[in-house]
Amino acid sequence: MLTIEKYQQEFVAFLEAYSTVKEPKNLYEPIHYILNLGGKRLRPVLTLMTADIFSGSYNLALNAALSVEVFHNFSLVHDDIMDDAPLRRGHQTVHEKWNINTGILSGDAMLIMAYQLFENYEQTTFQALAKLFSKTALEVCEGQQYDVDFETRNNVTIAEYLKMIEYKTAVLVGAAMQMGAIVANASQQDQQAIYAFGRDLGIAFQLQDDYLDAFGDPKTFGKQVGGDIIENKKSYLYLKALEFSSEDDALKLTKLFSDKTNNIEAKVETVKQIFITSGSAEATKEAIKKYTDSAFAVLENLNISEAKKDLLKAFGNSLMNRTV
Repeated sequence: MLTIEKYQQEFVAFLEAYSTVKEPKNLYEPIHYILNLGGKRLRPVLTLMTADIFSGSYNLALNAALSVEVFHNFSLVHDDIMDDAPLRRGHQTVHEKWNINTGILSGDAMLIMAYQLFENYEQTTFQALAKLFSKTALEVCEGQQYDVDFETRNNVTIAEYLKMIEYKTAVLVGAAMQMGAIVANASQQDQQAIYAFGRDLGIAFQLQDDYLDAFGDPKTFGKQVGGDIIENKKSYLYLKALEFSSEDDALKLTKLFSDKTNNIEAKVETVKQIFITSGSAEATKEAIKKYTDSAFAVLENLNISEAKKDLLKAFGNSLMNRTV
């Protein structure tokens, strides 16, 4: 087993050898650009780590890990177009640096390239990877559509929100881990268990992201704190605040999330205060712990050593205690 940093280094070296610019440059330069903007590389690292955990070699999982990362970045390119986002990881988004048509076409090419990477495996492994990938990719699209739909709805439920983040974020984390297990020839039972571990950890990760968006330290978070509030996103914090608040506070919150205001700082502070006084902030932290504990409970059924289970728990705890 390697350290997280070492898995990251090995993956980045493999990515750099893969991500070359060829003709036509206007198709491949944007792909090279987005793939080399950095990021946590969380999903491919999980693929490599899982392959090692199930007594496989992480080297055998590099193509599967790269497929997950290419697909993830494809979804970001298209999401940024849909959101008209100017920045990604502190740099210009693809459609801003080039144009919308380039962003669409380069994104389409990335989706095909993600599938193509499975061709480096023998037939049985290829089929298992492609089947999981197709299911996951469609769920990610469904999650994105739910997210778009929620922007114009005022009756989003907690259950609907959790389903949205499961599909938009968590299923890809689960799939990244199951791909590592597939490459390592783990049993079906272990494959399904490690998928469930990754999915629950992915939900906890997104809820933690929601929490940090409101209450993170601007020096370490890496994004604008209060961004979800400014954009009137119906996050878990917002929905829980509506559930717990008095009628007056619920009305105030709804009004704040529907009004356009120039006094952004005042809006963010007022909303954050409602999140705290209503109990929403504490409820979000409890939900993060609930899904983390659920992920850890799955580990009891895995056919791996206690030392490897402890390694996965340590990784999960590091995600939940992060400030970025």
